[in-house]
Amino acid sequence: MKEVVIIAHGSPSEPAPQEAFLQRLAQQVAALCPGDTIRGATLAAPGSLERALAGLHAPILYPLFMAEGWFTRRELPRRIAELGVTARQLRPLGRDPALPGIIAQICTDAAHGAGIDPASGDLILVAHGSKVARRSKDSAYDMAHNLRRLTRFWRVRVALIEEPPFLCDIAAQSERGLVLPFFALHAGHVEGDIPEALRHAQFAGPLLPAVGAHPIIPELIARAVADA
Repeated sequence: MKEVVIIAHGSPSEPAPQEAFLQRLAQQVAALCPGDTIRGATLAAPGSLERALAGLHAPILYPLFMAEGWFTRRELPRRIAELGVTARQLRPLGRDPALPGIIAQICTDAAHGAGIDPASGDLILVAHGSKVARRSKDSAYDMAHNLRRLTRFWRVRVALIEEPPFLCDIAAQSERGLVLPFFALHAGHVEGDIPEALRHAQFAGPLLPAVGAHPIIPELIARAVADA
């Protein structure tokens, strides 16, 4: 039997909704992993990580993050070490080798469903970005590179929230296409900043759910747990 904790950043200003999402996600993954103990936690909700780790002996940590950056390399290991827990950490969601193929299919299906010929439209991959950490955007650019190989979209473009190229500017240059938020949770920037930027740019194409909110994600996590 494996012990697994799925961990996301969460929202310090409003921790409850994302904490609830992680608990639902853990239940969905647990249904696909009979006999395993699957729990969820956010770093932002007070006491969440401690409760998720309580009673576990050598848990596997699954980071629900899109990049291999500061949180996965430093903050999460620091928090775990402070609790005196010995754990094994898997690669984050955004670095799962199966994810590009899944995203390619999601976006292609969404384009056809909206009456968009991918060959004449843009796929805009919007990520957080950071003024101080390159890894935040590197993961998005790596994904865009893979999607150019795996899809027929005219252009696959990266847009960012915190640094250039800003989403508003990229969307204003696109007459036809769709937008995929390269985020682990459908909250925060996905619910506010991204729709606002698209309205400002007068972009009329579909805005898809965040990557981490797609129904296939529990299966992807279950597969990673099984392979661990």
